[in-house]
Amino acid sequence: MDYSSGEEICGRCGLVLQNNILNLGPEWRAFTPQEGDKRARTGLGYSYTLYDKGLSTIFRPDRDANGNRLKDEIRIKMTRLRRFDNRTKFDETAQRNLSSAMAELDRIATQLHIPKNVRERAAFIYRKALKADLLRGRSIDGFVAASLYAACRHLKLPRPLKEITTMSTRTHSEVARTYRLLIRELKLRMPVDGPMKFVPGIASKLNLNTQTEQYAIELLRKAKARRGLTGKDPRGLAAAALYKASIDTNDKRIQKDIAEAAGTTEVTLRNRLRGIESLLHD
Repeated sequence: MDYSSGEEICGRCGLVLQNNILNLGPEWRAFTPQEGDKRARTGLGYSYTLYDKGLSTIFRPDRDANGNRLKDEIRIKMTRLRRFDNRTKFDETAQRNLSSAMAELDRIATQLHIPKNVRERAAFIYRKALKADLLRGRSIDGFVAASLYAACRHLKLPRPLKEITTMSTRTHSEVARTYRLLIRELKLRMPVDGPMKFVPGIASKLNLNTQTEQYAIELLRKAKARRGLTGKDPRGLAAAALYKASIDTNDKRIQKDIAEAAGTTEVTLRNRLRGIESLLHD
């Protein structure tokens, strides 16, 4: 993109793809980040993860619109107005609830390295639950953790419920119960997790090479083509496929280590392994 000439140019052959492109950026120039922050006239964008969606109004009590310092009498008056303005934002119960919930959501999502789009979906689900009056008499932190897990499931991000509850202030059973309540009352339809989605995460914990990981995914695809994965725990299937792949590629790991990395048991691993082997030998 060449904004000086308003053209979009191919980087390989130099063909002009578009011309007369409008530059939607600011009309001023800044050569340092500090100068850019000083000249910027807008705040954060619209976001569900902020209690007021980023649409709050804030004014400085000591300077006017031109940056000139106010007189002491006017400054005292503006300070009082700013204090009253801040108080009125939290007069409603829903605003106080969202302020606490979004802070808890940001804390858990930061610790688990959750991407921004999943945070936005989690905040949207929480707001729907709040609007449906599901939080009356229940824990805010429990609904935050359940909404985050629901967002991960909906956007197919491999995060187990146990991993989220370890970062939450509520117990695993309470968050699981709250998640089922969200699914039932909000009529959310979650995609079914496939075992292939969990293979990379388990393989990285075990330091398996890429060839073993790809071979395990290929085994699962062959088993899926023969309709042998329906109704089985996807983590157990992923662990069994990785165990078989580690043996076949001579990148061996013991069953105990693979089961712990997958969050399942050795018995489940062996049962799923027998099922996969019987499918592939038929």
